[in-house]
Amino acid sequence: MPLPPRSDADTAARATWAASSLRFLYLDLNSYFASVEQQDNPALRGKPVIVVPVESDTTSAIAASIEAKVFGIKTGTPVWEAKQKCPGIAIVNARHDRYVEFHHLIEAEIDRHIPVYKTWSIDEVSCELMGPQRLKENAVALSHRIRAGLRDTLGDCVRCSIGIAPNQFLAKLASDMQKPDGLTVIEAQELPGRILPLVLRDLPGVGPNMERRLNEAGIASIADLWALKPEDARRIWGSKEGPAFVQRLRGIGDYSQTDATRSISHEHVLPPQFRDAESARLILRRLGVKGGARLRRLGFVAGNLGIKVRFDDDTRWAADFRLTQTQDNFVILAAIARLWEQMLGETGKPRGRYMKVGMWLTGLVPKDEVTLDLFGGASGLAQDDAAAAAKRAKLWSAMDKLNQKYDRKDTVRIGPLPRHKSDFMGAKIAFNRIPKKEEFKE
Repeated sequence: MPLPPRSDADTAARATWAASSLRFLYLDLNSYFASVEQQDNPALRGKPVIVVPVESDTTSAIAASIEAKVFGIKTGTPVWEAKQKCPGIAIVNARHDRYVEFHHLIEAEIDRHIPVYKTWSIDEVSCELMGPQRLKENAVALSHRIRAGLRDTLGDCVRCSIGIAPNQFLAKLASDMQKPDGLTVIEAQELPGRILPLVLRDLPGVGPNMERRLNEAGIASIADLWALKPEDARRIWGSKEGPAFVQRLRGIGDYSQTDATRSISHEHVLPPQFRDAESARLILRRLGVKGGARLRRLGFVAGNLGIKVRFDDDTRWAADFRLTQTQDNFVILAAIARLWEQMLGETGKPRGRYMKVGMWLTGLVPKDEVTLDLFGGASGLAQDDAAAAAKRAKLWSAMDKLNQKYDRKDTVRIGPLPRHKSDFMGAKIAFNRIPKKEEFKE
């Protein structure tokens, strides 16, 4: 049965929607980690709160509540400084698994109103406006409904700033223009005037280094950047990202979509009582085991492994080691041991105690794309062969299943564990990646 012809009113409405410049809604949760802690613990509500990775005055806040920000405390503020600025401030250890759980509840609520187009981080998502949602009054009403839904479903402490604009770049910029609880709309016809009062560092992707490069090229304001020619932008950025950045600023084009996994990394700040060499070595070893489990769960092998160490006098050491493509914990641990010995030989007696350790795996390739000979026969272990590697693969698979099944870390483990048994073995939240539930058991 053919569809009925569109009425003149319907055609006119569709033309109006298409003519609107508004395409994206960007939602940024305010003081996310601290807000979750306040929502879960009524005693913290309305009070200055910081969230920290470990209990130590020498570490820094990874989140600060809206009330703490009034005192000039923000992400990166050392704990000792936060205590000086706000005596009696509440200090809470991070619970990354809870923040991920809360994140999924938030996305589920947003999806009730409009599908989530892209998850940018644990506390930022964008949504594509469609049809009548592109009209300014409808987009604003939609924003109010999302806010009300978050408040009713998850609680009053869940607050967000929303930006609405022609692309995700400008929508994110708009979401930053009024915090907390802001709602900012930027239409194409308002450009560039609406953004000219901002400074370069307000733009997403412009940090200290990029700002310095722009200044050295004579770009000191948004107006200068707006007028930049494509060839000059390419020269400043050193790539085609320069012209694309300026186009996004003008509301033309947008970010490219990619979700490719390029690396796996884990790091941990050591509590003061565990900053000796042996504790640091064991924790680094445990991070390597976690990296191997994650490789296997994702179906990758790695071709390169690196470690990094920071001492409490702020000296640092880092190096990497080329692997034969592997997801074998024995190979990973052997590489970490080799690099650790290299570090000890090069640094001698450290000038400070161990403050932080980390490891990374790069050169990731899907396991199915690696031939059996390469995958099993040249792992870097003495007298290794494909048959031995295959047996170990079965061992890792069995261990991974047991650790996931019993809902605890290290039900089955390799060798000694660090004396420090905090939740460092659980997943940590990166700026642009949300850990899977399984990671908290690896």
